[in-house]
Amino acid sequence: MGTEKEKMIAGKLYRPQDPELLEDRARAHALAEEYNEPEKRLNREQLIRELFGSTGEKIHVEPNIRVDYGYNIHVGEKFYANFDCTFLDVCPIRIGDNAMLGPNVNLYTPEHPLHPVERNGGMEFARPITIGNNCWIGGNATIIGGVTLGDNVVVAAGSVVTKSFRDNVVVAGNPARVIKEVPTN
Repeated sequence: MGTEKEKMIAGKLYRPQDPELLEDRARAHALAEEYNEPEKRLNREQLIRELFGSTGEKIHVEPNIRVDYGYNIHVGEKFYANFDCTFLDVCPIRIGDNAMLGPNVNLYTPEHPLHPVERNGGMEFARPITIGNNCWIGGNATIIGGVTLGDNVVVAAGSVVTKSFRDNVVVAGNPARVIKEVPTN
């Protein structure tokens, strides 16, 4: 069946209180806390590369950030995240090139079982998030696990994205829906 970490990353039910996962979260939280300290601004690029699973060469992430594990976050070239973003990366979060996150964007991969016995037993699972190239996620938007956004997608500020969307659309609302097309020429 694999370790709890392997089950977690695969999106299977797992126990988040597993000692290896507790240690991984403690490491990620310590790195994020260090990243968020104002006097660390000269070391932030090194810290974010140590925290995230992979990054492009040119990225910028404003403090404060919050993560679960960090190593499940993969961002492309010219990635930008504004202040106070949260990455709950139980499963992989993959973000393409030239993507921008507004302030207070939340990317949530973990979920809890609906059945109360499983939920009360401390089990959880997750689904990955994939965001394509040239995407812009507006401030205070939330994207939940299992969502894939195509290339050139714009998510309006304050939206809650609960399903996947194709390339070249603007989505808005709670739950988010397509409100217009993005011009491609």
